[in-house]
Amino acid sequence: MALFIESLLPRYKMNKKTGVTVCPTTEERSGTVREVGSQAIWSLSSCKPGFGVEQLRDNSMETYWQSDGQLPHLVNIQFSRKTTVSQIYIYSDYKLDESYTPSRVSIRCGTHFNDLQEVEVLDLCEPSGWVCIPIKEVRDIPMRTFMIQIAVISNHQNGRDTHMRQIRVHSPTDLTTYPLEQFGPFSTIEFQQFRTIR
Repeated sequence: MALFIESLLPRYKMNKKTGVTVCPTTEERSGTVREVGSQAIWSLSSCKPGFGVEQLRDNSMETYWQSDGQLPHLVNIQFSRKTTVSQIYIYSDYKLDESYTPSRVSIRCGTHFNDLQEVEVLDLCEPSGWVCIPIKEVRDIPMRTFMIQIAVISNHQNGRDTHMRQIRVHSPTDLTTYPLEQFGPFSTIEFQQFRTIR
């Protein structure tokens, strides 16, 4: 019974840079980000029957995508309009997947397959839980893109095929505020009626 209850609990991942425990669903519930993966068209370079996109997006840590081919293994995420992406979360579990666990992942962005640019490369050392990959432009702002490609370059123990249990794509919510008060107090009626943008 205890094992069953443990499998229902969300699995958290410690962010090594900040020392804060992160979980994508917690961030979604806080209202600072939203999951935009459901607005995209997903495709894979290969998969075994019954281990495809549906299992990668079903919110269950017990199911997974399993590739079936040569490295690199690709997950393609295509949006119908330019979308702001701030983070990608990947759930991997070395204890369950062993040699199927990715050890090096590349994130590429662009408008279509022919102009993808590598924006992040991440080395994973026996991951067990959510791995957060920030997606930023040069000026440290979230990237706007039509397409994201997640490429598994290598696996642990030189494994051939790969397992990924879940992928979540986050976009920041539009909480933009304009601190007009920094330019001085709005004291007249004319200025006060244009104090906020509707």
